[in-house]
Amino acid sequence: MILLTPNLRERLLANGRCRGLDHVPVVKFFNPLGIDTWLATEMDEDNDTMFGLADLGDPEAGSFSLAEMQEVELPFGMGIERDILFDGEYPLSVYIEAARVAGRIVVDDRSLRAAAATLARQR
Repeated sequence: MILLTPNLRERLLANGRCRGLDHVPVVKFFNPLGIDTWLATEMDEDNDTMFGLADLGDPEAGSFSLAEMQEVELPFGMGIERDILFDGEYPLSVYIEAARVAGRIVVDDRSLRAAAATLARQR
């Protein structure tokens, strides 16, 4: 599977040129045989370094490498995949708050609405 289409790459690069904003995640990657999940909001001009929320057992915001994800070789000839149905609806801060509460990255509407409400009360 191609992890990034040209359109997704351009959206990530555009967000990367506007640092410091609370971008909506553009793409979700996952390990089909494990718990690893990534939500990417930005990409550096190096076309490799992405920023977002990563969960390799403990959700954490930060940078990660597209090349490293592409190199992962899983059993049965599988690798890291892109969730083709993912459509980010909230800023990354909402996904971070929802992950903090759940202990893992979640994308269900109920959890995200609750996280958005919590953040709104804190502001």
